[in-house]
Amino acid sequence: MKTHFLPRMIPDLAALKYKLLFLMLFSFSIQVYAQHPPVFEGMTIDTTYIVLNDLRVNLVRYGYGKPNINFLAIHDDEDTGIKAAFEYIRFNGGKVIDSQYGDVRNFKFNYWEKEYQTDPNSIYTPAGIKIGLEKYGNFNDEVSKQLERASKVILNLYHAHNKPDYMFTLHNNADGGFGISSYLKGYDLESAADSVYINSEMDADDLVLVTELALFNGLKAEKVNVVLQSREAPDDGSLSIYAMHQKIPYINVEVQHGHQEEHLRLIEIAVKVLKETYPDLKGNAPK
Repeated sequence: MKTHFLPRMIPDLAALKYKLLFLMLFSFSIQVYAQHPPVFEGMTIDTTYIVLNDLRVNLVRYGYGKPNINFLAIHDDEDTGIKAAFEYIRFNGGKVIDSQYGDVRNFKFNYWEKEYQTDPNSIYTPAGIKIGLEKYGNFNDEVSKQLERASKVILNLYHAHNKPDYMFTLHNNADGGFGISSYLKGYDLESAADSVYINSEMDADDLVLVTELALFNGLKAEKVNVVLQSREAPDDGSLSIYAMHQKIPYINVEVQHGHQEEHLRLIEIAVKVLKETYPDLKGNAPK
């Protein structure tokens, strides 16, 4: 077992009293069974722990078969995508990173007797960290640094310290809330979208968001609900913003909770388009 300590900057007199407030990373590889979802025979599992004060986040990485697509799910209350990804790797190989921290959406923890909360999909840029914390109440510079370090742990786990060829995330939403129409003119996310294609025969809650025009065109040709993120999209600290700034092709397949078959169908289409668009992908997604 390897233990890596990522110390926070605190006054020396308080160091011993608050040593458990450090952001710590524990990494090991053993056969264990995570809290969810069910695991099929032959999977490999390794877990990376992030401790944010009194919150422990388990980043459980499931692998099966030959190297292929790596998937990332960052909200612990969104399991439909995990189950669909399991079905994908069962037949195609690949890895799935599942964030587990209590079956809730947000990170919530205490620091110096104050509660802090943020969406874990807002911690990938400094601006997003500030916006995310202030949305739910308190902001603190040291908490901001802890969240920045946590984001680096997640990113390093996903692409093994190298710049990835792509990022492929999985999300779920509620019926009739967020959906493809959220990106249309006059709606909340209008400024985040460059182009939108809607297939009226699909559920509006089921969609794909991408950062590259070639991916958008490929998915549009497949008649899939798809959004091309604008280069001028507001910096909310999300992985899609991070990936765009880093010039990493990004795909998010998002469906309504419970639409597992549709999630798998969209994953399969998105993988097909990704590999056709970038035939020379190395590392994460060989031809």
